[in-house]
Amino acid sequence: MTQPRGEHPVESRPESTRDEHDRVAVPPASVPSAGDGGPSEGFPDLPEATVARLPEYLRALHHFAEDGHDTVSSEALAAAAGVNSAKLRKDLSHLGSYGTRGVGYDVAVLVDQIESVLGLTERRAVALIGVGNLGHALAGYGGFASRGFRFAALLDADSTRVGERIGGLVVNHIDDVVNVVREHGINIAVIATPVHAAQSVADRLVAAGVTSILNFAPCVLTVPEGVDVRKVDLAVELQILSFHERRKASAAGGVNGTIVSPNGARPGTRGWAEGAGHR
Repeated sequence: MTQPRGEHPVESRPESTRDEHDRVAVPPASVPSAGDGGPSEGFPDLPEATVARLPEYLRALHHFAEDGHDTVSSEALAAAAGVNSAKLRKDLSHLGSYGTRGVGYDVAVLVDQIESVLGLTERRAVALIGVGNLGHALAGYGGFASRGFRFAALLDADSTRVGERIGGLVVNHIDDVVNVVREHGINIAVIATPVHAAQSVADRLVAAGVTSILNFAPCVLTVPEGVDVRKVDLAVELQILSFHERRKASAAGGVNGTIVSPNGARPGTRGWAEGAGHR
């Protein structure tokens, strides 16, 4: 699972296996009610799109708290999260949080509500499989801790990497995955292996009891019902950006970012001048 020389991971934005209109069940006891901060009985399911935006709200709220803000308006929070305020208010209403007119939202209370819904009341243990270039970088990244996660185990199939220490953790062999998952109580795993190994790794993780997988390998994983997978594919995101660049160039009368004349000639060519002269 070590990244082979010359093979680079091509990954990016997490994409859910559910449609954005699907809804995600939230345990009733996990969501504070609007008034007293206690649990809300019969809390409705959350739309998948709302769940995807909650981490953005949480990130923005932490920034406001760090800057010393006790309250925040829906407009300010929406702007910081990159959404419109109407959508934000609708999302937060699912949590039973409506804010106070003229005051806004209590930052600390809203942080608690969102963290409760996202299951971040305690740091979750995560296993990372594949300590090649990408895996090594992920293992050394310190930003996960502030978001409620910690890497509890690193695993690889390359015996030359086993025993290596990365970020304070010793790399285990993938053959030990069952014991490692059981020992650390791991439910979430990250796959950072080459594409050819990803499915077999996913199978072993599921068999060991892992029920959520973040996949950085550029492939679609097949998993049983009850196992959630999110895929990160940077190449896909770059291709989408390439489309937008192509569209902008086309709107400006260009091709691949180069402006052309109506007859298809580029600047500096005879055809370009001729095309201009015949308009």
